[in-house]
Amino acid sequence: MPSSLLGSTLSPTSTPLCFHQKLKNFNPIRCSHGVHENGSAFHPEKSAALGTGTGTGSGSCRPPRPRRIILVRHGQSEGNVDESMYTRVADPKIGLTQKGMGEALDCGRRIRELLEKDEVDDWKVYFYVSPYRRTLETLRNVAKAFGRTRIAGVREEPRLREQDFGNFQDREKMRREKAIRQLYGRFFYRFPNGESAADVYDRITGFRETLRADIDIGRFQPPGEQTPNMNLVIVSHGLTIRVFLTRWYKWTVEQFEGLNNLGNGNMIVLEKGYGGRYSLLMHHTEKELREFGLTDEMLIDQEWQKMAKPGDVNYHCPMTGSAFFTHFDDEDDKVLATE
Repeated sequence: MPSSLLGSTLSPTSTPLCFHQKLKNFNPIRCSHGVHENGSAFHPEKSAALGTGTGTGSGSCRPPRPRRIILVRHGQSEGNVDESMYTRVADPKIGLTQKGMGEALDCGRRIRELLEKDEVDDWKVYFYVSPYRRTLETLRNVAKAFGRTRIAGVREEPRLREQDFGNFQDREKMRREKAIRQLYGRFFYRFPNGESAADVYDRITGFRETLRADIDIGRFQPPGEQTPNMNLVIVSHGLTIRVFLTRWYKWTVEQFEGLNNLGNGNMIVLEKGYGGRYSLLMHHTEKELREFGLTDEMLIDQEWQKMAKPGDVNYHCPMTGSAFFTHFDDEDDKVLATE
């Protein structure tokens, strides 16, 4: 499927959704940086534990949340070109092609161009990366666009690895298994000696909690150097990225199964909205997200994410609210409401 999201450069969104209802009277979150009486900066871990610090909420001020979380799919791998590679090379050891190296370099340049448009001097990036060879090689090439001074750090994270399809793979058997998966369902089908997407969901849930804790205590930002212009870049795999988004936004299994893979060396951007939550519509157009697989209901929720604050709950979300119960009779509801 040709798509700017799946196979080429992304552009910022410029037009609202036709069904967007504009929210008014919201207050953007602001956070000042506190210091101890002796002039030293608060230690983020201690601040979080003691209920003190520099953010808002529950009497404490947390470090500023990163401006963006950018999900990057690795560049073209040797396995993308030749499936027989999986029969003789372990999946974690499959590297990038020369084209894949170039895709990663180009992705790094696009990320840098995006961050420089913020027109701030203190922006930085912090990387999380799958330990597979192709993602590590992607990261090393992406990072060439930044140099050491702009990189706050990197963490290798095994929970970001590709879905496990088993060990050395028999090519014809894998084709049969993938055909069966289409019949069974892409989310629940488990490969023999491997994983289902549901298994990936479970480990991504654990990573998400780690990521949220890192954000809350500002682990990637040294005390005294905290900035709202930090950007997190997660270098991972196609299915893992789709599962991450499904878990982050609480999409349903059916919605997950309607998503498409990013193209090799492409990215999808969760950007902090006007209230402090992350929305895909802060960067991407409606057209791009539809091509990725988002439905009307998912796009409506992304509009809400643009305006909402951390901790807010979307009680009218069509995926989780009373609209879920489409089999109810409206007339029966009116009768019950008067009883």
